[in-house]
Amino acid sequence: MPALSILIWLPLACGLLGALAARRNERIPGIVALLGCTGALGLAIAYLIQYGPGSSGLKDVTDVVWISELGIHYKLGLSGLNVALVGLTALLFFAAILASNLRSWERPRLFYFHMMLAESAVLGAFLAQDLALFVAFFDLMLIPFYFLIGGWGTGPDRVKATIKLVIYTLVGSLLMLAAAIATGVLAGSQHGQHITFVLSALQGLPLSRGSQEWIFLFFAAAFLVKMPAFPLHGWMPDGYRAMPIEVLMVFSGVLSKVGAYGFLAIVLPLFPQASAHFQTLMLVIALLSILYGSAVAFTQTDARLIAGYSSVAQLGFITFGIFALDPQGAQGALLQMVNHGLVVAPIFFIIALLAARSGGSEDIRDMGGIALRAPVLAVAFLIVALATLAMPGSANFVGEFLILLGVFKAKLALAIIAFAGVVAASVYALRLFIRSMHNRVGSGVRSREMTLTDGAVLVPVLAVIVLLAFYPQGLLKRSEASVGASVSAAHIALTEPPQTLATAEEP
Repeated sequence: MPALSILIWLPLACGLLGALAARRNERIPGIVALLGCTGALGLAIAYLIQYGPGSSGLKDVTDVVWISELGIHYKLGLSGLNVALVGLTALLFFAAILASNLRSWERPRLFYFHMMLAESAVLGAFLAQDLALFVAFFDLMLIPFYFLIGGWGTGPDRVKATIKLVIYTLVGSLLMLAAAIATGVLAGSQHGQHITFVLSALQGLPLSRGSQEWIFLFFAAAFLVKMPAFPLHGWMPDGYRAMPIEVLMVFSGVLSKVGAYGFLAIVLPLFPQASAHFQTLMLVIALLSILYGSAVAFTQTDARLIAGYSSVAQLGFITFGIFALDPQGAQGALLQMVNHGLVVAPIFFIIALLAARSGGSEDIRDMGGIALRAPVLAVAFLIVALATLAMPGSANFVGEFLILLGVFKAKLALAIIAFAGVVAASVYALRLFIRSMHNRVGSGVRSREMTLTDGAVLVPVLAVIVLLAFYPQGLLKRSEASVGASVSAAHIALTEPPQTLATAEEP
């Protein structure tokens, strides 16, 4: 079996082994799942090292005809667009499964099976180089989270939250499915070729401008729901409240990035004229997400929702960078995808640790005064908080700087307004840290240091945050060529007069 297929399917195989384990020992499924995550993380690190600085194009390609009549291939490959995201996925699932092993679950065999299925689906979506295969993995991601929220969610509204999440995501997925089918069919018919869904082949069969525009809107709706972006975020508050923290770590840290990755890997290369045409619309949506997410995060007292709405703002910055349609902005967006995953996952885990010390409450008004008696936890939280607010010296600062630099070239006025989001990030990040760690000790607070096992969850992620702060070039140099290739067609469509563009006509 090709190595990339091993990387994708190893977690699911371990999930199946755990599900078939004997009932008498409920720890076995978690241990087997942890072994699978560790193996996937080891493979991801090896690929990250192998795809060194200055690399370009697809590496370690697997290309097998899957459904020949429809032109669908089982094609996988590593590029500068996905190699860091694959590493992020493997790292955060490792941390989440390790955290899950720290407590008991009802029906543990099913719980860990669904978590492993989710990891395989996310890895498959990042590595897919065929549009139909990407759609299949994209839709597969919804299934395990439907069960994880509905079966192990918290609070009385978990069923409502599950239904809302499924409706939003399913509508977006159906739009994307229709758009993907249309892309393959129209690309073949407009150029007199056999139908194909291979991404590299579709780039050589450009669609007419009219076809690109309506297909772009369908893909954009699906990806913006997944991220989520304002105003398509309606499922987020209920969903974030209902998810177990361990599930939320990977959902917010990884799944939201699949939508942003889809813009870079699929939308910009395949629909460059539509991307240029709708640039202002997408930048306005991104700006509204930044301002709305920042404002609501500042008014919340529920720690989960502070982190959740801050994610809406941060993903707005990512969309901002992508639709600058400039290599520097897109570079910053990709770096910020990784940065956001690295900070949001430990934030949610730390919220769980703080709630355990505050009588189970996740309201920041019930917290406070923990820092002096838990200095290691306070330092860990401070590192994450400073990275979240993009403190100079952090990789988040580099990512936001590149994004704003790219948007300055495209839309100066929007970039200036977006600076309000940079300022707001410092407000809500420091407010969350200060209210939960300092001030007077809450009435129900029992201060204590985090344990070694808690540290085992946090330390690997914090180490990567610090590493990227010192050397963000390690990621930027790996992605430079692939990001440039992804953005180039849309950048040309944006800068050249329409009559000079070679476009395919409608049949």
